[in-house]
Amino acid sequence: MTTSASVPASPGNASAGSGTVTDRLVEANERYASAFTDPGMDASPVLHVAVVACMDARLDLHDALGLSLGDCHTIRNAGGVVTDDVIRSLTISQRALGTRSVVLIHHTNCGLESLTEDFRHDLEMEVGQRPAWAVEAFRDVDQDVRQSMQRVRTSPFLLHTDDVRGFVFDVKTGLLREVDPA
Repeated sequence: MTTSASVPASPGNASAGSGTVTDRLVEANERYASAFTDPGMDASPVLHVAVVACMDARLDLHDALGLSLGDCHTIRNAGGVVTDDVIRSLTISQRALGTRSVVLIHHTNCGLESLTEDFRHDLEMEVGQRPAWAVEAFRDVDQDVRQSMQRVRTSPFLLHTDDVRGFVFDVKTGLLREVDPA
């Protein structure tokens, strides 16, 4: 399997020519746009599902879940944690764009398992301002999935909380393991 990770990541070698990684992405977009045709979709996902997942680069959610363009809303952040901003996105997804199901995906070997709230303190010491957000670090990925499911199920802003399921994606095997909400 060839991925962009196999390309040496040095500032002067970000693309086949020269420039930054962002330059390489803009060039890739130009190639993409040259063959692009409007798929004629609106913003409402065909499968009426929102997927909340970690931002980890090892998770290719569309391939892992057999999804195509337009099938779902995808909301990603560090840890796949259900924060106030995730609730905001899910509320818009449900109330304005018709989603009814929520799938939560955390994963094995997550970077948040090695952080603590000391990360915020260290940032405050470095920059002179405490971040307004919590790190949301955890030690038990299953328990964190349960907490995220509970946050979705108890949000007063969400209309559809009966089909909320949580999973752990194994980064070594590619398999999902469902987490019992109990």
